[in-house]
Amino acid sequence: MSIYQQRFEDLLGALRDALQPGEQFTLGYSAEQSQFVRLNHAKVRQAGEVSQASVQLRLVNEGRQAEQQLTLGDDPELDRQRLFEALAQLRQTLPLLPLDPYLSLDESPWHSHSLHAQPLPELDEVLALVEREAGDLDLVGIYAAGPICRGFASSFGAFGWHQANSFNFDWSLFHADGQAVKANYAGQTWSSEAFAARLRQAREQLQHLGRPAITLKPGSYRAYLAPAAMDEITGMLCWGGFSAQDLATGNSPLQRLYNGDARLSPQVTLSEQVSGSLSPAFSDEGSPRQDLCLIAEGQAQQRLVSARSAAEFGLTANGADSYESPCALSLAAGSLPNEEVLQRLGTGLYISNLWYLNYSDLPAARMTGLTRFATFWVENGQIQGPVSTMRFDDSLYHLLGNQLEALTCEREMILSTSTYGQRSTGSSHLPGALVKGLTLTL
Repeated sequence: MSIYQQRFEDLLGALRDALQPGEQFTLGYSAEQSQFVRLNHAKVRQAGEVSQASVQLRLVNEGRQAEQQLTLGDDPELDRQRLFEALAQLRQTLPLLPLDPYLSLDESPWHSHSLHAQPLPELDEVLALVEREAGDLDLVGIYAAGPICRGFASSFGAFGWHQANSFNFDWSLFHADGQAVKANYAGQTWSSEAFAARLRQAREQLQHLGRPAITLKPGSYRAYLAPAAMDEITGMLCWGGFSAQDLATGNSPLQRLYNGDARLSPQVTLSEQVSGSLSPAFSDEGSPRQDLCLIAEGQAQQRLVSARSAAEFGLTANGADSYESPCALSLAAGSLPNEEVLQRLGTGLYISNLWYLNYSDLPAARMTGLTRFATFWVENGQIQGPVSTMRFDDSLYHLLGNQLEALTCEREMILSTSTYGQRSTGSSHLPGALVKGLTLTL
């Protein structure tokens, strides 16, 4: 048992002993031991470690609930004292609150335990590879690695523990003219060969940025969207696309798909693939998570239903978090090999990344954003040069519908780079996509 789990269980035991008749609780736990390194010109400019832990205490009594979050320290006795103080404050708060009409608690005594302790690379090994493969380049990036822990327990006997090691290296290579190639290597199992190959691929793209920039006129262009660009598009769908609440209230960008009024290409099968991911197999609300098929061969299937949405709309909860957004989105692979992408593209756009996406018409699932970071014009399967930044505006029902020609055989595991408050456990597993037409507006 790790020290993190031991401290969580110690707090849990103390909380159970302090509970009064009629009270119920849930206790969530988050912790990380992270190593961060910032690089500029492929040299270390800042290095440090972050060790933090916190708990989220929810007290429930007579149809009312209240929550409080506590930051934990290194003194177990002080942590217990602060937990008791929080419990006392919540007891004072509860009688002042109205009844919660959608309060729904999972009262099953479920148990879940996962430990992914693959060894992480030594920092010296990572930095030596950076020096060898990109020491002569203007590489700017951040490397983060270490264990992430999540825990959950309730007064009903539920208990979940999740601990996983991961690394995430996010970087850009800058050309002398100010343009850049953005790249990322992340996962749970480190491969020096795969990391070096990713660096070499970015170097090759950087060389193409030295050619004169090509300016395109607005219009529809044949295009290849690399996995990182697909991550931006599918990430937009996480903004309520699969949410039971948004679908029930008509606020989902995939409303037409779930109503049966539209469909995507039969090549599109999207799943919430929690098993094997960095995300815990239980939600922040205290329910076991399961793998869900969200879209099968272009047609809507399941939606993400939290406990509150289940109570409000008469649905069955399926382990979704309170915000009902996918935590481990997976798009099934296609049949196009990576080495044939340029040949199959022929003449058109090779888009490595998209930027600043938003909805221009939410009910139509129409998105707008910018091309950026190594977008190239290709003719007869050969890269001709970089394309000046352009804005695209197109519907998902086109890009992943009637305009989708092929998805790649190979998929890329993309871990969230978010460190807002704490390192994220979110991920996506995505292929690249070849589309017959992508609309550029300016």
